[in-house]
Amino acid sequence: MKKQPNSQMCFVCGLENPIGLKMAFYEDDEGRVVARFTPREEHQGYPGVMHGGIVTALLDETLGRVAIATGRWMMTGRLTIRFRRTIPIGEPLTVVGEVVSRKKRVLEARGEIRLADGQVGAEATGTFLEISPEQIEGIEEALAFWQVVPD
Repeated sequence: MKKQPNSQMCFVCGLENPIGLKMAFYEDDEGRVVARFTPREEHQGYPGVMHGGIVTALLDETLGRVAIATGRWMMTGRLTIRFRRTIPIGEPLTVVGEVVSRKKRVLEARGEIRLADGQVGAEATGTFLEISPEQIEGIEEALAFWQVVPD
């Protein structure tokens, strides 16, 4: 699998964010984006269960990285989450995202969080909108850090 770059301060993938998740994302041979994550105690909502906001952040980042895999800089326009079952703390998760459709400035994606036993804990669909060249110019300094860091 091909590793995607990390950012500096993103909550999910930022390597220098002291409270971030520091996750790594990979592109598989089928064009999907895949990440692995084991939630810790500080990621819980109810005791022993991962907080829904963290679930949402994982799915938003993964679906957004589907756009990156197509070579486009995009931002979330709409994200719909369906929580299927509680996601336990301390067990490894696999997050997967894939393209549903591509249009000129819009990308539709879907994804899911799979529990250690293979069941789906949560799923998402999202609409992502291409950001303008002016917006990209405004974040060029941050993009200079955007790099693949070996495992």
